[in-house]
Amino acid sequence: MAHVRIGVVGGTGPQGKGLAFRLAQAGHEVILGSRVAERAVQAAAELTDQLEGSTPLVGLGNRDAADAAEVIILAVPYDGHDALVAELADGLDGKIVISCVNPLGFDKGGPFGLSVPAGSAAEEVAKIAPTARVVGAFHHLAAPLLLDPAADLSHEDVLVCGDDVEAKAVVVQLAADVTGGRGIDAGKLRLAAQLEPLTAVLISVNKRYKTRSGIALTGLAADHMGNCS
Repeated sequence: MAHVRIGVVGGTGPQGKGLAFRLAQAGHEVILGSRVAERAVQAAAELTDQLEGSTPLVGLGNRDAADAAEVIILAVPYDGHDALVAELADGLDGKIVISCVNPLGFDKGGPFGLSVPAGSAAEEVAKIAPTARVVGAFHHLAAPLLLDPAADLSHEDVLVCGDDVEAKAVVVQLAADVTGGRGIDAGKLRLAAQLEPLTAVLISVNKRYKTRSGIALTGLAADHMGNCS
């Protein structure tokens, strides 16, 4: 696909930095956003140093990063998520907004999915910013692997959900750019309510087996890939 300008809101956290690194490596123009612009500038410089011959990353405040981007990735903690989206809402009109937010809780029994009033974090974005083209994706990729240039992620599938068919197709291709593998159309945006808490299962598996597990689906023929509906 043609290179696009991508703003990563919350781009100084592990997931945001990892996705930014992989997207920049694929040739996209990436803008890191942070509540503190100086922190984003520093993180962008550090990631640029790791890239050889790729377009340098830029660091800005969250609002400026979102305003400057064509596609926006929300890679922020669920705590404070709604307030941040509300601050950005008037700048999200017509833009593809990718939510990889996982509303999780932790107690003595381990990780678990939180109850979300709208059903999922992605659906909350759609409710707060109704003119944004919201897509859920990248929930299950391990941040340390995204940041490791030597890590091969091509065996992992990225499950993508959304109601805007064209926006979903763009994100499916971005998923392939991130992993070198497959982006898979998982269905409507409401399925984010199942995808987001599934991350708790992976965290539990990782702890038990001391690994970094991911998602891979079987039974999908190659000619089914890329057909979003």
